[in-house]
Amino acid sequence: MLVLLPPSETKAAGGTGAPLDLDALSFPELNPTRAKLADALTELAVDVPASVAALGITPRQAEEVARNAELWTSPTMPALRRYTGVLYDALDVKSFTRATLAKAEKRLAVASALFGVVAATDPIPAYRLSGGNALPSLGTVRSVWKPVLEPALQGVEGLVVDLRSGTYSALAKLRPDAVTVRVVTEDAKGNRTTVSHFNKAYKGRLAAELVKSRGEPSTVEQLMRVLTKAGLDVERTGDHSIELLTGDGAH
Repeated sequence: MLVLLPPSETKAAGGTGAPLDLDALSFPELNPTRAKLADALTELAVDVPASVAALGITPRQAEEVARNAELWTSPTMPALRRYTGVLYDALDVKSFTRATLAKAEKRLAVASALFGVVAATDPIPAYRLSGGNALPSLGTVRSVWKPVLEPALQGVEGLVVDLRSGTYSALAKLRPDAVTVRVVTEDAKGNRTTVSHFNKAYKGRLAAELVKSRGEPSTVEQLMRVLTKAGLDVERTGDHSIELLTGDGAH
């Protein structure tokens, strides 16, 4: 089973790992594209105003450009510790035991505008690049990744659970049998809507439960059983789709 998470705009600073080594990352077939994007980002970082414009950030966020300038030389840390925010707070990697971390290494991966996809423990630096960005020298991130990322992800064996956001889903289609999860809130009339605040927190919790599970589901039915046993309110809405309902007091 592979659970594919969205990344986060916010990332932890620092790290104790050696500088970026593409050969230390999973999915080595993506390395030529990773190198091309990393080089383009570092070159663009020489021109701060151009970087700010391309990355869709404000001049106050110029430190993000400085991170890109140091992509090849700054320290690294495992991907699950690098990404921060609501989803990753709910995932709560810091609470994982050694055994759980070993499972996370096999079961979790994160979509990335810079790296395509990284495994949970792949060592990566802090960076700024979003799936919706375009780089002056390469074009849109989507156009760069789609031809190489789709074959890589479609070649993953076993059950794939897709928790990516729309921006990152657009970078690569998965196999038709990949399971998509929609987080919804139901009102008093039974109408269901997606609420982004709940969406990220619940996806983080769902991912944590799949990591901690003793069994490794290989079918949608088994996946449903694992999630229900963990206390999540899930409903199958199609052959390969699930809705996760938030509780009234969800945070």
